[in-house]
Amino acid sequence: MILLVLIALPILGGAGAWIFGRNQLAARVIALVSLLADLVISICLWMQYGTGTLENGNWIITLDYPWMPDLGIGLAFALDGISMLLVVLTAFLGVISVLISWNEIHERVGFFHFNLLWILGGVTGVFLAMDLFLFYFFWEVMIIPMYFVIAIWGYENRVYAANKFFIFTQASGLLMLLAILGLFFVHGSATGNYTFRYFDLLGTPLSQETARWLMLGFFIAFTVKLPAFPFHPWLPDAHTQAPTAGSVILAGLMLKTGAYGLIRFVVPLFPGAALEFAPVAMTMGVIGIVYGALLAFGQTDLKRLVAYTSVSHLGFVLLGVFAWNELALQGSMVEMICHGLSTGALFIIVGILQHSIHTRDMEKMGGLWEQVPRMGAAAMFFAMASLGLPGLGNFVGEFLVLLGAFQVHVTLTAIATAGLVAATIYSLWIMQRVFHGERRGQWNVPDLTALQTAVMAVLIAALIWIGLFPSPVLDTARGAILEMQRSTGNARILEPPPQQQEPGREAIADGEEMK
Repeated sequence: MILLVLIALPILGGAGAWIFGRNQLAARVIALVSLLADLVISICLWMQYGTGTLENGNWIITLDYPWMPDLGIGLAFALDGISMLLVVLTAFLGVISVLISWNEIHERVGFFHFNLLWILGGVTGVFLAMDLFLFYFFWEVMIIPMYFVIAIWGYENRVYAANKFFIFTQASGLLMLLAILGLFFVHGSATGNYTFRYFDLLGTPLSQETARWLMLGFFIAFTVKLPAFPFHPWLPDAHTQAPTAGSVILAGLMLKTGAYGLIRFVVPLFPGAALEFAPVAMTMGVIGIVYGALLAFGQTDLKRLVAYTSVSHLGFVLLGVFAWNELALQGSMVEMICHGLSTGALFIIVGILQHSIHTRDMEKMGGLWEQVPRMGAAAMFFAMASLGLPGLGNFVGEFLVLLGAFQVHVTLTAIATAGLVAATIYSLWIMQRVFHGERRGQWNVPDLTALQTAVMAVLIAALIWIGLFPSPVLDTARGAILEMQRSTGNARILEPPPQQQEPGREAIADGEEMK
């Protein structure tokens, strides 16, 4: 039942924070304690089921009870190496979000933490659900509270941004619901077993046309949430208007649910259609890498600039998923985790600046390093992580993605590499415009507090650890990745053309083997 506990802790903690919301300190403490408990449990699971256990690709923990058998719905949850890493990341960034909103949110504190923790409960459910009905349920659970977080505690255009976020994600989610129902009925008519259970739906006999349309329903929903070009327009507005904790959760976790869906559902459920669609998906990823970087460089709103970097970084994830070899998938996993840490940290720094000087306009900043040396040093570190500096986690992820994608499509990989150059430009642009150069305003900016410094230190340590010693992350994900590759019957989605063999070569080889 430990999987239900991982989901229930943030949900019950959110309800408790709302009930005791009149006492702001009590609401914050309840939220923090419930997420700390979630983090401790998830880390203990990771330590208990070490990499040796995960290398065989088996599921670590499963929970499968009938719930509504007449409708084919069951309480099916499971944990493997991929979902384990993402559950740990969810609890970790959840604790960070509560801490950084401690002195930022002063209105309706209980309701704020209720929504924040229900988002985290929904995200955890998405990573663990192995029944497609449950998966869609938790997909909706995390969307609705995020709408309230943006619309109530956001900034000047918060209602517009919340509505835009809701329309994009809800419309794409309805496409996924239609695809889930289609797969349910097709599988039932072919096998006589009407079920939403993921393990039963694997290998469903589908015609090429049916598989293509059902796969597109899932693919659009997940790439909107990722977000991938051209489904990204909602992201800059949502990030810009969300409070700091909302931006951290959105960038660090909710976008990862889209990447997780691509890895867990799109390719395993529809391997043939994914093979056919892979060139288009990889091209979308490469366009997102370059286009997102160029748009980031053109921004004057600091928070909007950081938002566009997510489009660029997560383009690497899309590229790696549809390359579908071990290197590329390992790189996608590392990139998902490190993007959540580095971009979340940048949003925290932007949020601190905005609350100090009440602007996000870089044209009004400059020369702040003298006043805030600790903040400047932290911003420099995370800017270097964002551009993929060797020795930090982001470099490991992007390097593995490019190495794996190079085995599949050389041209697209070469173009994607240009995104690293653009990332260097916009990362240094942030430092020059905000912390160096001439001071453009007489700002009285306080440096990082002890709590904020501690949060930055933990995030820095995590990125250095993954950058210098990525083996625990890679080994944890390896078994699940190899198992999914075996289940799809493809070592890669795009296989390079086979080399032609010389006439008689096979017979010669056979003769030598007989000798």
